[in-house]
This record gives sequence, structure tokens and C-alpha cells, in this order.
Amino acid sequence: EVQLVESGGGSVQPGGSLRLSCVASGSGYVFEANRMAWVRTAPGKGFEWVSTISYDSVAKYYADSVKGRFTVSRDNAKKTIYLQLTDLRPEDTAMYHCTRARQGSVNGYYAPESQGTQVTVSS
Repeated sequence: EVQLVESGGGSVQPGGSLRLSCVASGSGYVFEANRMAWVRTAPGKGFEWVSTISYDSVAKYYADSVKGRFTVSRDNAKKTIYLQLTDLRPEDTAMYHCTRARQGSVNGYYAPESQGTQVTVSS
């Protein structure tokens, strides 16, 4: 089983920035050969897809709500994916999770099983 551990969350003011990381470990699917996604969930809401990156970083997809503000990247040698968050808004407040992305769909993903990292945006 592959374990995913996120970090880098925190509390920032509107307009601030954060860089989230997600490190994979364990056995199971091959991290380097899989698309990976970031999703988020806020209190009282379900999971919201945020971004997907292809195994080779060639293709990157973003939800309209974060396009132009968030940037996804990965380092397969480190089995790590990143999400750079800029120009943060209060509506970005959520628990952010990384998870394996489903094939054949821009925004499909497997239900996250990790703990996530909390991002809070407030003044």
C-alpha cells in the first residue's frame, strides 16, 4: 500500500502564499508511473478537485477556481508532488489532500486516504 503524507499547510492572510508537499512511500502502485491529484475539502462540503499532474509533468490541469493562482509540480526522484498556492483567498480555506488520479478523466481521482494538510486564509 502506498502512503501519502502532506505537509506545508498553515494560516495566512488573503493574498498570501503557501507551498504544499506530498511524499509517497510504501509499495503498491508505482508513483512515478501515475497521474496524481490534489483535492480539498472544507467543513460541511465534499471533496473538491483542485489539480492533476501527469506522471511526466507534461500535462497539468486546474479547477477554474484556482487557475492562474495555483501551480502543481512533481519530483519523481523524491516521490513528491507539490502545490504552490498564491494569491490565497478565504474561500481557499480547506484541508488539502493528495491522491492518485484516475486515468481517462481530467478531474477524476481515487478517494483520499491521507490526513491532509490544513490551509486557513483569513485576515
